[in-house]
Amino acid sequence: MKINWFSVSVLLGVILSVTQMHIASADDTGRPTIAVIGTGDMGDSFGPRLGALGYPVVYGTRDPKSDKSQQLIRATGGAATATSPEQAAISANVIILAVPWPAMETVAQNLGSLKDKIVIDISMPSVQGDDGYHVPLLETSSAEMIQGWNPGARVVKAFATQGSFLIDDPHAVGGPATVPIAADDRGAKEFVARLAADMGLDPVDAGPLRMAREIEALQRLYMVPLLQRRQAAFEPYFRRSYYWACIWGDDWSKPVADAGNLADIPHTQGPVRPCPGP
Repeated sequence: MKINWFSVSVLLGVILSVTQMHIASADDTGRPTIAVIGTGDMGDSFGPRLGALGYPVVYGTRDPKSDKSQQLIRATGGAATATSPEQAAISANVIILAVPWPAMETVAQNLGSLKDKIVIDISMPSVQGDDGYHVPLLETSSAEMIQGWNPGARVVKAFATQGSFLIDDPHAVGGPATVPIAADDRGAKEFVARLAADMGLDPVDAGPLRMAREIEALQRLYMVPLLQRRQAAFEPYFRRSYYWACIWGDDWSKPVADAGNLADIPHTQGPVRPCPGP
C-alpha cells in the first residue's frame, strides 16, 4: 500500500496541536500551568513557591536533564517537569521570564507563538556604569520590547523589585513588600495581582505597560544600597493613602484613559477607607 506522507504529516500536526492544547489547559483545580523560563536565582525561587500553591509548573532550561534541573523538579513537587524554553512556553498558559539581559533578547524571541498567553517579565535591563551605579540598557523597557517581539502575548511587568529571598519567604523583612504591576491587559494584570497576593506580597496597579520603564527605574534605585555595600538595603512597600481623594474628590485632574475600567487589585492592606465626615 502506498503511503500518502502529506496526509500523515497533516494528521500528525493536528495530533500535536490538540496535545499541546490539552497540556496548556488548566489542571483539575482550575489553576493554569505556569512555565518558569530560567532556573537561576529567581527561577529556582518562583517554581517551588508556585508548586506549593498548587500550580502545575514546567521549567524551561537549556539542560532539562541536568542535576540542578532534576533537583528543582523534586523541590517543586506535584507534576513539575523540565524541558526546553520553547516547549515549556508551548505547554503553559502563563510564562514567567526569569532570564537576565542580554540573554532575554534571544530567549524572548524564540519561544514560539505566545498568542493569548500571560507573559510576566521580571528582568532588570541595566548594567553598572563607570561610577558603579546602574544605568539602563534600553530606551524603553524590557516588557515593551518583549511585547513588540510577541504582539499576541499579554505581557505584564511584575515581581521586578523583589529579591529572590522574598519570593522564598515574603515575611523575611518583617512586613509586606509591594509588587508594582504594569500591563495593557486588564485580565492579565488581575491574574498577576491575585498571584502576588496569594504569595503573601502586596500588589499595586502601576498603570499601562509603558510604566514598566518606571518599575525598571525603581529596580535601579533598589540596587543603590547593595552597590554601596550598606548593611541595610530595602524592599519597596507602598502604604495606602486616601488623602488626595478625600481633599479633591473628582475635581482635581482629568481621568486617565482607562479610569472607568481599572483592574480589580486585591486590598492586601485592608478595605478602602471612606473619607472622614465633616
